[in-house]
Amino acid sequence: MFWNRETGKQGTATHGEIIKEARILALCDPSDQYNEPLYNGALPEGSKLLKVGTQLSDFNAPSIIEQNPNVIFVSHPQARKPLIEILDKFPSLEWIHTRSAGIDFIASEGLFTSKAQLTNAKGMFSSTLAEYCMLACSYFAKDLPRLMKQKKNVNWEQYPVLELRGATLGVIGYGDIGRASAKLAKAYGMNVLGVKRNVNGFNDPYCDKVYGMDDLNEVMSKSDYILVSAPLTESTRGLISKDALSKCKSSAVIINVGRGPIIDEEALIEALQDGTIKGAALDVMTIEPLPKESPLWKLDNVLLSPHNMDMTLTFMKESTEFFIKENLPRFVRGKPLLNPVDKTAGY
Repeated sequence: MFWNRETGKQGTATHGEIIKEARILALCDPSDQYNEPLYNGALPEGSKLLKVGTQLSDFNAPSIIEQNPNVIFVSHPQARKPLIEILDKFPSLEWIHTRSAGIDFIASEGLFTSKAQLTNAKGMFSSTLAEYCMLACSYFAKDLPRLMKQKKNVNWEQYPVLELRGATLGVIGYGDIGRASAKLAKAYGMNVLGVKRNVNGFNDPYCDKVYGMDDLNEVMSKSDYILVSAPLTESTRGLISKDALSKCKSSAVIINVGRGPIIDEEALIEALQDGTIKGAALDVMTIEPLPKESPLWKLDNVLLSPHNMDMTLTFMKESTEFFIKENLPRFVRGKPLLNPVDKTAGY
C-alpha cells in the first residue's frame, strides 16, 4: 500500500479500535519548522511524542527509557550513526519512518538487520519532480538558452525547434516519480520506456514498454530524453556509467532527479564536453553543494538546480503531516502502514 499526493484520500484510517500506543522519538533538528505539527500540534489519539533530539544522548533520560519507545520519526540529514545507536538502545522500537522518500541517508547494516518496520514519504514529491522533468525536456527542445541570449542581445532571429510529441522518454527507475513523469509525458504525446528491477506482472497505461535492468543500454539507445529517478542503492550506484552513456543518441538529454551518485559524474561531464550527448538537466549531484570548481557550472549544455525541484513552500510540512494523519492512526489501530520499504533493496 503506497501513498500518492495527487490521488490519496486523507483520514481513511481514523476509524476502528485503538489497540496500542505510539510512543514516539523524533530523530530531528528541534528547530526544524517543518516538523511543527509533530512537535507542537495535536497528535492522533493514542500517540505521544516523548523527545526530539539529534543523538543518542538526547534520549537517555530514565523517564524516556522506562516508557519503551516504539516509534521513531527521522528527518535529520546526519541520522545514520545515531539511528543505529538508538535501535540498539531501544529494542522496543517497532517502526521507523523517514520524512524523505530516499533512505540512502540512513542505510546501514544496523538498519537492515533491525526488526523494526521502515516506511518513507514515497508519493509526496512525485508531482513536482514530474513537472521539472517536462520543464527539462522543453528547455532543450525549444532551446531556452538561445531564447534568453537573443532577448538579452535584442536579437530577433527565428530558428527551428523540436517537438516533444513523438519523442521517447526513457525512465530509469519506474517508480512513483517515474510514473508521475510518464503521465505528463503522455499528455505531451511522448512515447515512454520504463526500466525496473522487477518487471513481473507489470502493467501501466503510461508506459509503452518496460525493460529489466539488464536491458538498460537498449533503453539508453532508444531514448531522446532519459529520466533517472531510481533510488540510490548499492546496485544503482554508478548505474549510468561511461558505457551506458556511450549507447545514447548524440541528441539525447539526461535528466537526474534520483541521486547524484547513480550517474558516473566524470563520465557524464566527458560526454557533455565531447558531444556524446546533447545535454543534461541535474537537480542532484554526486557532491552537494556542487563544488565551485566543478566543470558542470560552466557547461552551456547543462541545466543545474540546487536539489530543490521538489522544494515547494509546504513540501516537508506535508510530509510530516502524512506521518501524523495517515500512518500514526494506522499504527495505533494495528492496520498495515502505508509506504513500506524493503530495507535491503533500499526502496
